Amino acid sequence: MTTPFQRTRIATAVAGIALALSAGQAFGAAFALQETSGSGLGNAFAGGAAAAEDASGMWANAASMSKLTRNQIAGAVDAVKFKAEFNNNGSLPALNQPLGNNGGDAGSWNAVPSVYAVFPINQQWAFGVGVNVPFGLVTDYDGGWLGRYQALKSDVKTLNVNPAVSFKITDNFAIGAGVDYQHVKATFSSNFNYSAGMAQAATTAAGLGVIPPALVPTIIAATPGLDSYVNITGDDYAWGWNIGLLWDVDKNMRIGAQYRSGFKYNISGSVNIQNPALPTLPPALAPVVAGLAANVNAALFSGGVTADIEFPSITNASVFYRLNDKWDLMGDIQYTHWSTIKNLTFVRTTGAVLNSTPENFRNTWRYSVGVNYHYDDQWTIRAGYAYDQTPVNSTDLTPRLPDNNRNWLTIGGQYKWNRDLAIDVGFAYIWISDPQINQNAGNTALNGQIKGSYSANVQSYGAQLTYSF
Repeated sequence: MTTPFQRTRIATAVAGIALALSAGQAFGAAFALQETSGSGLGNAFAGGAAAAEDASGMWANAASMSKLTRNQIAGAVDAVKFKAEFNNNGSLPALNQPLGNNGGDAGSWNAVPSVYAVFPINQQWAFGVGVNVPFGLVTDYDGGWLGRYQALKSDVKTLNVNPAVSFKITDNFAIGAGVDYQHVKATFSSNFNYSAGMAQAATTAAGLGVIPPALVPTIIAATPGLDSYVNITGDDYAWGWNIGLLWDVDKNMRIGAQYRSGFKYNISGSVNIQNPALPTLPPALAPVVAGLAANVNAALFSGGVTADIEFPSITNASVFYRLNDKWDLMGDIQYTHWSTIKNLTFVRTTGAVLNSTPENFRNTWRYSVGVNYHYDDQWTIRAGYAYDQTPVNSTDLTPRLPDNNRNWLTIGGQYKWNRDLAIDVGFAYIWISDPQINQNAGNTALNGQIKGSYSANVQSYGAQLTYSF
């Protein structure tokens, strides 16, 4: 029989390794979504802050609303397929656990919708509002995969509402500004190595003289392959702002720039932990194991959690050039201040740190070029290329969203049904340089070692309907 003091010591020892049970590296690299319109997809979103083609341009630059002379509504949806298949190359199992499978394809199909409305007030002023999804990720591994102690499912969704105004200072220069209300909702799941928790509890109990040290190997051998299921959910909202400039250099060339602020979130939610049932044991051993399991369960309890995280600010500079009646050329440079994300720490409402994972994101650049070919008054063909740096470093690469530098190749087109209605479609294929991972989340015995590479790419199909009135 353990004393209250001994029970506390055993539970504290288990809690020390239980810090790794949470979502881990929850916000994976590059969870920003470029898919904010259907018309921009065909050009790889090149020239977005200067193109000023339709109402969806207000996201890339609120000042672009000054170019619209009629009320306009644009609605778009992008179907995005992320593929991430892990290739094992020397991974190690966790203590008292089988290694597990490779996890299948952790990616999936997801819809990214957006809608924008712009209303010119007079020759100088315009008002608009946009609703879109600027950040998000979904990955989901097969049960029993070898990285289950670091990630099973990750699901991050945002919704951004952006009212804005533009003001034309002169005939060739306009400014725009807006506010952003953004809501984030996140769900992260993983397993916890319950068998390792039992081994720790038995070792601690033996050190306190509660059980004979010789009994520890017997308890470990009797409790293999036990996993807890951990699910963390949370949400929050935050406010941001944006400001943009648009300059018509001459009748053929426009330059645009915009800054979008970051968002500071204090996500609140809960952790739900489901612990496994113990196996059938010999009568002499069952009470001892049950007592140790009670100590493990005391460390692995459900409850409230919070996490502070700051989404990055984004700065764009774009150029749009009408070469002649047939051809448009465009380019864009984007800087994202990802270094605001240095770690992700979950804290219980009791004040105890549940988990703190280093992220150490780095600031990134994205470069894109695009071209339009106006076949006639109704048909336009688009193409584009982009190079997109990843913010995650190889040391802190996460199975939540394995990522690396990306190359975009896009194609699309527009059909003007009449002067009031236009239809845009686009397609992007995005190559992701094979991400390499060598990660144990700080403890191989508890979490195993994920070692290998990913085969990863993205396909994006977009469509947009634009109506002017």
